[in-house]
Amino acid sequence: MDKIIMRNMKFFGYHGVLPEEKEKGQNFIIDIEILADLENASESDELCDSVDYSKAYDLIKNIVEKNKFRLIEKLAGSISREMLSKFPKIQEITVVVKKPEAPIDGEFDWMGVELKRGRNEK
Repeated sequence: MDKIIMRNMKFFGYHGVLPEEKEKGQNFIIDIEILADLENASESDELCDSVDYSKAYDLIKNIVEKNKFRLIEKLAGSISREMLSKFPKIQEITVVVKKPEAPIDGEFDWMGVELKRGRNEK
């Protein structure tokens, strides 16, 4: 299966359990890997034979910036469901949500979750 990769998309959102996360917000970094059959697109050179990653980016941005979730697991799940719903060519999607400013007293690059979803999963 072929792959479309979207890496290190940066958004500002209000996701988290703590009140200050919901009030002040923070940065989130999203990585997406889309598995799809891109053979036709590789031959036709037509966008309609692929997944339009500019539209996918806009969808992800909208989910991250216009919603408020307590858990990044819910954020990743929402992205997965919407992407599978809006883009029928996607067979499987992996969504990584990174939280570089997680409210943890320690040194780290980011905390995050990775969800993998496919057409036949609930």
